[in-house]
Amino acid sequence: MARRTKEDAIATRNSLIDAAEQVFGEKGVSRASLSDIAQAAGATRGAIYWHFKDKVDLFGAMMDRVTLPLEQGFGEFESSTCPDPVQRLRAVMAMVLRSVASDERTRRVFEVALYKVEYVSEMVGVRDRHMAASEAFTRQLARDFELAAEVQHVVLPMTAMEAATSLHALFDGLIRNWILGEGGFDLVRVGRVGTDAFLVGLGLALPVGSPGESIDGGVDP
Repeated sequence: MARRTKEDAIATRNSLIDAAEQVFGEKGVSRASLSDIAQAAGATRGAIYWHFKDKVDLFGAMMDRVTLPLEQGFGEFESSTCPDPVQRLRAVMAMVLRSVASDERTRRVFEVALYKVEYVSEMVGVRDRHMAASEAFTRQLARDFELAAEVQHVVLPMTAMEAATSLHALFDGLIRNWILGEGGFDLVRVGRVGTDAFLVGLGLALPVGSPGESIDGGVDP
């Protein structure tokens, strides 16, 4: 009986987070009320307060349930065994864009985090999470730009950090516009050709092979 009760509690908590995703996406975080979320979940406000301190706590639980694109990208950089920095960089960018395009929950939560919340007061912590992921991702890009220039004996037309910041802006802008346009273009393809054009513009040679190299140096279908 105790196990069943625990399973029921977990199911209720997850249904509340699911409802929060829906309501935050429809109304925005500031305009969404706990009553709206409870109604969407078929639960009571009391059930929300049993699992969460307040709306901010519920929002945080929603965010914790997914890995944001830049967090995922940084993790892939850290775990990659690909020896070619240009190939690794291209593969990470393609992998993250594929994840955004194919994972409905990640896209939904990322859309809320980008466009449906004001980063003030208690929500500052979410902004800090975004900034930490952004800075870590950019530093990793800069490291690979430095390595690529060294391996290929190329003098970049800008610093590695400037190149990383610029590519990051391209990457971020593509995701934002794809979400705003409700998937109106092929995010993965445009991201791939845009990344390659940027790299070539820096004077870096692209590795021979499919445009869809995987993170471990193989080839994606």
